[in-house]
Amino acid sequence: MRRYRACDTDDERGAALVEFALVLPVLLVILMGMLDFGKAFNYRIDETHLASSAARWAVVNNGVPSTCPDGTTPSTLQQYIVCNGDTAEFRNNATAYIRFPNGRTVGKPVQVCIVLTYKWLRYLSSRVTLPGKLAATSTMRLEAVPDATKIPTSPSWPTDCG
Repeated sequence: MRRYRACDTDDERGAALVEFALVLPVLLVILMGMLDFGKAFNYRIDETHLASSAARWAVVNNGVPSTCPDGTTPSTLQQYIVCNGDTAEFRNNATAYIRFPNGRTVGKPVQVCIVLTYKWLRYLSSRVTLPGKLAATSTMRLEAVPDATKIPTSPSWPTDCG
């Protein structure tokens, strides 16, 4: 039978600290990735909501509200929709597109798309970012002919919108 002396355990002191030091970065990257995914998912929900709101504003030809929540004055519906984003990051990186594929006639569709350029894991390093685009679309049928000065057709329709 072998007898253990107190000095046998001294050789293994610090092993748990080394293992923790090796595992901690991986756990932090996983945690930060989960938080980043949650933020991106929230932005996607915001895009969907804003695209539906913009389509509704366009189909009833309600014009454009006079001020944004931040106090600025939008001149088009696209600007108003983007300025209603939840965060400054969203407002600075989102673009709203509106098109009338079959013309501005009552009963024809209006399509709204919001595209957000999102940088994944930007907090890990400014040199290592994974750019991506999040897009949401909404299509509704026109109930009134929209004002072309307040709701202009976007010059190009992005491929991200389908």
